[in-house]
Amino acid sequence: MDSGTVRLFDEMAGDYDRLEPWYAHLYDVLHGLVGDWLAPPDGRRRRALDAGCGTGYQSAILAAHGYLTHGVDVSTRLLAVARDRLPGVALVRATVERLPYPPEAFDVVCCCGSTLSFVAEPERAVAEMARVLRPGGLLLLECEHAWSLDVLWSVADALSGGRLGYGLRRAEAWRLLARRPSAGCVVRYPGYGAIRLFTMSELASMLGAAGLAVERARGIHMATNLIPSTVLHRPRLGRGLAAAFRALAALDGALRRLPGTHRLANSLVVLARKRPPAAPAALR
Repeated sequence: MDSGTVRLFDEMAGDYDRLEPWYAHLYDVLHGLVGDWLAPPDGRRRRALDAGCGTGYQSAILAAHGYLTHGVDVSTRLLAVARDRLPGVALVRATVERLPYPPEAFDVVCCCGSTLSFVAEPERAVAEMARVLRPGGLLLLECEHAWSLDVLWSVADALSGGRLGYGLRRAEAWRLLARRPSAGCVVRYPGYGAIRLFTMSELASMLGAAGLAVERARGIHMATNLIPSTVLHRPRLGRGLAAAFRALAALDGALRRLPGTHRLANSLVVLARKRPPAAPAALR
């Protein structure tokens, strides 16, 4: 990650845990998936890494499930909050592109909070997370989706005067619309700078190249994104808007149970398993 990204997250440390409605819904769903997908199948003491741990949201869930939990982040200030909250978790300042662990050190790696959308070298980050996973281990990855209603809202905003506050320029909007369906993109979101958005096929390709096979995929913010995210980033919603958001969040839950609906989502959540090493040719 570059110094601008580090500074961004250091500066938001004081407000990081004050969740606006958009993020409250995101983490409510995400943490349910983390608990369901990564719950240890037996009582054996297992090791987990929270890659891009922030203030320790996912680290806390992993530790509660009995994992010997480690966390890494680039932000010194976010790590300070996490250390106060989680004294039993081993926390280190590092980037996900260069993890300070030996190969096959963990049974589970969790990379959420759109960490992959902020790294300069996402392919290298995925390869590093695969490197520290044991064969058969699981990677849970949450990142920003390149085709979503929010991307279309940002384009519509750019082409209609910018009243929604996405800050996208018209030339950028046309480039977003003109790209190949399988191609990701880089966009600038208010308050976050440039972030990478991924397509599902792009993620599957990166994971496959790192020796990981996708087992599950879910989406977050499908129906809820009928409301622009810039509106839902307000600290509080008016009564009518809050009621509409609750109804759309319930619809989101119903859609999540249907196959393929993650391709409509703003956030993709993917579970991938590390393939075992190929057997020597003589033993096949």
